[in-house]
Amino acid sequence: MTAYLICVLFLFSRVNSLTYDPTWDSLDTRPLPPWFDDAKLGIFIHWGVFSVPAFLGAGFWWSWKGQPLPAIVDFMQKNYRPDFTYAEFAAMFTTELFNPEEWAEMFQDSGARYVVLVSKHHEGYTNWPSKYSFNWNSNATGPNRDLVGELSAAIREKTHMKFGIYHSLFEWFNPIYLDDKHSKFKKRNFVRTKTMPELYELVNAYKPEIVWSDGDWEATDAYWNSTNFLAWLYNESPVKDTVVTNDRWGSGIPCKHGGFFTCTDRFNPGKLQTHKWENAMTIDKHSWSYRRDVRLEDFLTIEDLLSQLVSTVSCGGNMLMNVGPTKYGKISPIYEERLRQLGQWLRINGDGIYETRPWIHQNDTVTNNVWFTMKKAVAATAVYAILLEWPDNNLIKLGAPITSENTTVSMLGYPETLVWTAGTFGKGINIQIPYVSVKTIPCQWAWTFKMTGLQN
Repeated sequence: MTAYLICVLFLFSRVNSLTYDPTWDSLDTRPLPPWFDDAKLGIFIHWGVFSVPAFLGAGFWWSWKGQPLPAIVDFMQKNYRPDFTYAEFAAMFTTELFNPEEWAEMFQDSGARYVVLVSKHHEGYTNWPSKYSFNWNSNATGPNRDLVGELSAAIREKTHMKFGIYHSLFEWFNPIYLDDKHSKFKKRNFVRTKTMPELYELVNAYKPEIVWSDGDWEATDAYWNSTNFLAWLYNESPVKDTVVTNDRWGSGIPCKHGGFFTCTDRFNPGKLQTHKWENAMTIDKHSWSYRRDVRLEDFLTIEDLLSQLVSTVSCGGNMLMNVGPTKYGKISPIYEERLRQLGQWLRINGDGIYETRPWIHQNDTVTNNVWFTMKKAVAATAVYAILLEWPDNNLIKLGAPITSENTTVSMLGYPETLVWTAGTFGKGINIQIPYVSVKTIPCQWAWTFKMTGLQN
């Protein structure tokens, strides 16, 4: 533990002492603040005017007026008058049941260590009273509330989680952006008057410890002025020592530059990555926002979520798990159930998730559906084997671990040390679990075995 603290202090001293130039060569040398790699799990919240029609997802406006989908066009023709505009949905974004303390408690109970709220999606509507989004923000139209401010305060006052914001660089139908686009981005009026002022406003007002950028793909990072903003964020901003950023800062930038890589939506490569990354994914398999047309089978099961979490962490990533609240400000029971189930599991098995690092193996060489993590300490190094499927005969055969005479094995949530034998020719390990142990451990969706004293 002493060595770990020294390493953390060294990294923080580097973050605090260096000045970063507005170039990727310089920005990419900034060490990632250690809290992010330790956290492993975050909550993503897609909430905005798109939560009002709540049909086919957050891209509703674009799928109605940008690249029309027949289902959405038909939906609008059948349910709204012919001259209805998307802007009229904003008055229906009422949020009257939004209780930020209730959300904060639920997210903390899920085991998440950070929260990322959509402050502005591609529709341009801001969930805070932005000076740069006149009459198209949550204080001027709809809720008459500062949604970003209320949730950030609840997260900080009621929990130990970090608070972050998602922000879209572009807006589908903003005329200033469309004029810049028409000029092939030789003009930069949208960035100068909208994108960058909003980002500076968000950071200075709410001090988010995650800045999660999106909507970058149509223009280069030079157009977005991304490196100048990041240099300010790392050098001068009120969160310069602790803030983390993703990689969506311009076309060609994702998976190449930035604090942590997101690459593509629902990115989970299933193998060890050389750079810290995040799996931004959804509980609803098909949508980032609440849908009135959702079906039960569209939701990931708790087993599905654990498979995503365990495989992500084993390969060096964090999982950012998305929920979509209603226009009223409630998180529906199916989302709440999944969050609280995950929290139940983590309260027993979290030692094999939080603060861990990838082991030399991610998967076992003998038994399928096993993922490994590792945690180093002064006394001993622990290797965790997380099983997603229980063997029929209660005998677990692992081929990757190399045992020694000092090897010990335990199962998280089970009070007794387990008996093991070496595998064939001294390679691997066989763990026989008493049948009663299966019934005495709650949250039986995945099982974590802790091994110490291994030779590898």
